[in-house]
Amino acid sequence: MSKPTPTARVLTTEAGAPVADNQNSSTAGVGGPIILQDQHLLEKLARFNRERIPERVVHARGSGAYGYFEVTDDVTGFTRADFLDTVGKRTELFIRFSTVADSLGGADAVRDPRGFAVKFYTEEGNYDLVGNNTPVFFIKDPIKFPDFIHSQKRDPFTGKQEPNNVWDFWAHAPEATHQVTWLMGDRGIPASYRHMNGYGSHTYQWTNAEGEAFFVKYHFKTNQGVRSLSADQGAELVGKDANSHQTDLLQSIERGVYPSWTLYVQIMPAAEAANYRFNPFDLTKVWPHADYPLQRVGRMVLDRNPDNVFAEVEQSAFSPNNFVPGIGPSRDKMLQGRLFAYADAHRYRLGVNHTQLAVNAPKATTANNYGRDGLMASNAYDRHAKNYEPNSYDGPVQTGQPLSAPLAVSGYVGTHAAPAHTKDDDFFQAGELYRLMSEDEKKRLVENIAGGLSQVSRDDVIEKNLAHFHAADQDYGKRVEARVRELRED
Repeated sequence: MSKPTPTARVLTTEAGAPVADNQNSSTAGVGGPIILQDQHLLEKLARFNRERIPERVVHARGSGAYGYFEVTDDVTGFTRADFLDTVGKRTELFIRFSTVADSLGGADAVRDPRGFAVKFYTEEGNYDLVGNNTPVFFIKDPIKFPDFIHSQKRDPFTGKQEPNNVWDFWAHAPEATHQVTWLMGDRGIPASYRHMNGYGSHTYQWTNAEGEAFFVKYHFKTNQGVRSLSADQGAELVGKDANSHQTDLLQSIERGVYPSWTLYVQIMPAAEAANYRFNPFDLTKVWPHADYPLQRVGRMVLDRNPDNVFAEVEQSAFSPNNFVPGIGPSRDKMLQGRLFAYADAHRYRLGVNHTQLAVNAPKATTANNYGRDGLMASNAYDRHAKNYEPNSYDGPVQTGQPLSAPLAVSGYVGTHAAPAHTKDDDFFQAGELYRLMSEDEKKRLVENIAGGLSQVSRDDVIEKNLAHFHAADQDYGKRVEARVRELRED
């Protein structure tokens, strides 16, 4: 790795030690899982989770509802998850929709990704599926997540979101081009939470009863149809009702018009991952449906509003490390980082006993462990129960049965860039998405991008971003460049 120039200040940890690599997390071999000894990563994520109180650092503005998931198709050949084992089986759930960048008091109808977090109250414990309304994201390594969000949040000096910061980060993150194309396109402002799709986004692992492993991606397709707003329509709606999406969700359920989604999955046999043309664990990439078609699993229906928004929506806590037997993680680096960061955020924001709150506690089973004490601890424990294991007093014991198949790792511990597959680059899929758009969609996309990029004050930042769009598609780049020039000359 190149040394900093003599005039550059050296990036350090909070203890003052120099940071060797601020772009790649430390992994067990190239493409392997992140290791716990990466002090710089853990320090960044842990500090990031503690920067705001009491609202969430990201996904602060949200709405939620209860409902159920019903299995419609047999997937037992791919997973032994109990809540998916029988066609017709229903499982209670809670979902939280959210915007990502704005604060708790922000408006709903804004251009921003939407959180799509589902808590399944299964008979084997709670399963949390934490995703977005887009199948990809801006970055592929969690070590960049605090920096990315800082660039999108309010500037510490001006106190407002700054186009300079937003586009400067994207200028230095070419892998964001795919998600920027999604965000600036027609689906960037959903008409309501009911009229958008949801995605697990990450790659997860399913394991069947025979121990066979499969990698999967989740797709929740709205049964109401996808509807979105133009920039002008969004601005008008914000002026009329800043809580438009909350209002729509609440009123539709109260009227008995229950929103629903059909869940599909893409399934990849684990052995195919190594030689797939795209890195299947890269959050900035999709798996084309021609390679791995959608397979239907079931439907999700929302039929009950929370009685108390604070208790049930604001205090709801989702963590992607809440798995159940038959479902587990993959080597997706962003997922690996979130396995730590989400749960840590809740422990800080809500306390170590947040899992005892009604919205977060298991409903179809009982939590049975040796956790005790701490802030807001419940006294709902067996009298005189021991708080250590193993013991001689009939306390709960381990099963010895892993939830999912083990992940093989090899190589040297260190900070490694993500391994490149044959079709991997930062621009190919962004270009494919652009070429799928109609002429009207392309015009709106270009207008949305140019409207923000033209406000950037630094020419070099503009040029770096334009280069990304040119690399994705020649026509894409030419159109954005021409429109940015026009807006800057006005």
